[in-house]
Formats: sequence, structure tokens, C-alpha cells
Amino acid sequence: MMRLVTEVLTVHTTHPFVIARGGSSEWRVVWVRLIDHDGLEGWGEAAPSRFYGETAETVLAALERLRPIIEGSQAADIEQTEAAMLAALRFNAAARCAVSAALHDLQGKRLGIPLWKLWGLTPAASPRSSFTIAIAADDETLRARVREAVASGYPILKVKLGTDRDRRIIQLVRDEAPNAVLRVDANAAWTPKQTLSMVPLLRELCVEFIEQPLAPQDLAGLRFVREHCDLPIVADESCLVASDVARLAGVVDGVNLKLAKCGSLREAIRIIHTARAHGMLVMAGCMIETSLGITAAAHLAPLLDAVDLDGAALLSDDPFHGATIVNGMLALPTAPGLGVTRR
Repeated sequence: MMRLVTEVLTVHTTHPFVIARGGSSEWRVVWVRLIDHDGLEGWGEAAPSRFYGETAETVLAALERLRPIIEGSQAADIEQTEAAMLAALRFNAAARCAVSAALHDLQGKRLGIPLWKLWGLTPAASPRSSFTIAIAADDETLRARVREAVASGYPILKVKLGTDRDRRIIQLVRDEAPNAVLRVDANAAWTPKQTLSMVPLLRELCVEFIEQPLAPQDLAGLRFVREHCDLPIVADESCLVASDVARLAGVVDGVNLKLAKCGSLREAIRIIHTARAHGMLVMAGCMIETSLGITAAAHLAPLLDAVDLDGAALLSDDPFHGATIVNGMLALPTAPGLGVTRR
């Protein structure tokens, strides 16, 4: 039997993190610890998003509801425990994914191997991570942030759009980062007409792909855009779980999975394999998270085409140490389980 312990942590981004839906400099995550019968601990993190109806408070409430399931389970019964949690709570994905990560961490520690090795993966196969350029208040602030990212060695920049200044933003980013790979993310803020009107400029500036240009439910619009656009379209908010992938096949070119929206590491693997079966590219993204949350997702990186796992790199006060990013390259921990320690 296990014991569930939770703690709310408040962290801060170095710069205000703003996207089309708004933003903040302060973020609250929930640290989940599962303590097994002999004192061995597994750790996980819930990074709730209001877009999906979650806050730190709803995470804590969900975990209390799930407590009998969690504490009544054996640590090794991960598949069974995840299924029981999903049956009890169809929503609250961030809460469930924290428990999932903690269970996998505990299992890896019990076996004495890192999670990537438990899955038979090769860290060197991981793609480079992008660094996110959030929406800035003015041109000079934007330029300074791009210069900072370039100076830090990030070869790939993901640019947040969805404003009335989108053309100027992407042009300024390209001016400041002439050699960077650029990706753009509109966070569902565009219409099909706006998307297609942006494509010539994005193509001219050598943008690699467009992430979630339209509202999540507008699959017809996404299909129309893809049919009239020669840049790949990647779904984020339109794809929560593996069952969403099939309806997106032929609608978009790829999907962006996030642990906080799919609900578990095992569901993330199901998303990857389902997307591969449909010939789609797969990337992993993140919320604003500490290295605890980021490292759980990073262990999946060798299975992916692209990753955007900079959530902890954006923080000024990350309380954990785990996977790191150097010149865009992910370095996965070699310690057992997730390999995360408290700073």
C-alpha cells in the first residue's frame, strides 16, 4: 500500500509568459509524492491549465477523490491504477498525470533504472527542443527576448502569435534570429482566412510548421487550411487523448501531446503509436512546469519528431533538477526512475 502526499508550489517565469489567451508571471503546480510501504518515494507534478478547467485547487480536490484508489493500489499495478483513476474521473487530466508520473518514477527506482531505459529507448535519438518566444508588450522587449534565446544557444524558436501584430512579430523574430528554425503557434486564435493570409509570409521566412491555428473544434476549418497550405499543420488543443488522433488523420499533419492534457504517461505512448499508425508526425509540448513535470515528458523524447519542453527553462526559481537542455539538446537523467532531485 502507498501513501499520497501533496504540496502546492508557486513558481515564477523570468519574463511574463503571455499567449493569445493571456498570461502571467506566477504559476502554481502541485507536487505529488507516492510513498511506498518501505519508504521509497515516487514523484510527479500536476501543472493545471484553466483552459482545461483545472487549477491547483481542483487538482487537490481531484487527488482527494482519487486517494482511496491510489492508496489502495500496489505500486507496480500502474496500468490497473491508471484505468481505475480514469473510470473515477474522466476529466482532471493534470491530477491523474501527476500520479502516473509518480507511479512510473517509483517503478523505475524499484528496478534501479531510468524510465527511458525501462521503455527500451535511446536518449541520443531525442530531437532538439524549441524555446518559446511569448507575446511581448513592445518590439524592443520582443527583440531582447529573441536575442537572449539565441545567446543561450537555442537553435529552434517557437513563436507565439494570435495578435493584431502577428506579421511584425514573426518578421522581427526572423530579423533577430536569421539562422534559427522557426515554428509558430497561434493557440487557436486565427480563422481559416487569417491562417491562409499568413502562409506566404511564413513560407518566405522559412517557418517549419504552424501549430493549432484554429479553434479546437473546427476540424472542417483545419482540413480546409491543410488542403490549401503547403506548411504542415500540427494540432494541440484539438488533440487531448489517443482517441482524438483518428478523427484528426487527414485533417492535420501532426499532433502535439502534453501530459497535463492526456492524463498519463501510458496515454501519451498510446497517442504516439496511434499517430504513427496514421502516418502523422508527433511532438510533445508542456505547460509552465518545473523540471519535475518536464522530465516526465522528456523520457518520451526519443519516440518523437519534435519537442517543446522548455517550461522549466522559462522559470527563475525552478525547485527541481532533472532533464536539462543545452543548445537545444535534451540530456535525460541516468538516475533511476524519473531521475529528479529537489534543489
